[in-house]
Amino acid sequence: ISGYSLVVQARDSGTPPLSSSVTVNVDISDVNDNSPVFTPANYTAVIQENKPVGTSILQLVVTDKDSFHNGPPFTFTILTGNEEEEFTLDPHGVLRSAVIFKHMVSTEYVLCVQAKDSGKPQQVSHTYVQVRVIEESIHKPAAIPLEIFIVTMEDDFPGGVIGKIHATDQDVYDVLTYTLKSEQKSLFKVNSHDGKIIALGGLDNGKYVLNVSVSDGRFQVPIDVVVHVEQLLQEMLQNTVTIRFENVSPEDFVGLHMHGLRRTLRNAVLSQKQDSLHIISIQPVAGSSQLDMLFAVQMHSGGFYKPAYLIQKLTSARRHLENVIRISTILEKNCSGLDCQEQHCEQSLSIDSHSLMTYSTARISFVCPRFYRNVRCMC
Repeated sequence: ISGYSLVVQARDSGTPPLSSSVTVNVDISDVNDNSPVFTPANYTAVIQENKPVGTSILQLVVTDKDSFHNGPPFTFTILTGNEEEEFTLDPHGVLRSAVIFKHMVSTEYVLCVQAKDSGKPQQVSHTYVQVRVIEESIHKPAAIPLEIFIVTMEDDFPGGVIGKIHATDQDVYDVLTYTLKSEQKSLFKVNSHDGKIIALGGLDNGKYVLNVSVSDGRFQVPIDVVVHVEQLLQEMLQNTVTIRFENVSPEDFVGLHMHGLRRTLRNAVLSQKQDSLHIISIQPVAGSSQLDMLFAVQMHSGGFYKPAYLIQKLTSARRHLENVIRISTILEKNCSGLDCQEQHCEQSLSIDSHSLMTYSTARISFVCPRFYRNVRCMC
């Protein structure tokens, strides 16, 4: 406890008795009676041979139960095991290589490290660090090609995470880093540590081929990343049809069914090969395991097929579609579930282009805007 606050009252013996109070603050001064504590108590680390001088091997973590002025900053010293000065230890507790290690020369080092606090008198603690020298990488990283589909309203893409590169390496201790060619950084970024791809705002309609690579420090491997950006037209929203699927997650739909369903849908509803099928959005149905897919079909001449025509085609081809994925319903009546009795039921569809949903798998990522279906009864 670092302090106490007492209220002391003095009361006389008169009639009536009179009193007065005063606050007494008692501060407890800290004595440096706690040694620094290493977490964990001892360390094990590895370094690959032929890594450059200055390679980070380990970060020491030290805490102290004393007050701040009796704790950090800590002074770190390598007491034993570094007679040939193969290692350095900086003021922040980062252990680095001071030579280029060779697996054939030595495979293991044991260092005794001391941490000293800033109190008076100073307290010290010790830890042991075992460093193993392992062979350099012998396997190249393996990465899965990634295709990303982005759907957004015209000139209204806010940017954000659009997918993640999946890469592996058979060398257990390899650390993978991801890089993007510099001239593409005005539109995209890649997180160097986890491979997440970030698109900046304002992407134009079209196809982008990203020059991404993954490295384990020795081998560098290119990764095929293709980004398709499709900008929605307002007329599309007025001619959409919704297919509701049963028991499927958005990620499973994107990774397992989307390509096959797109192909089957084209065969079912396109009158001409030049017509274009547009998947506008997919969205889970709240409180269920169902999934809604919103799509429209553009004619070669530029207009859009009416929903009634598309629903007729879908109904005829439903059996073929269910060979790909189980369908719950084709929303024929836009106002399904709303009883307007003698009045007319009207639906409006709105897109929130600033609320993007990213459904990412190892091979395919689909980025689409959230949509809202509003229904009301009209005279």
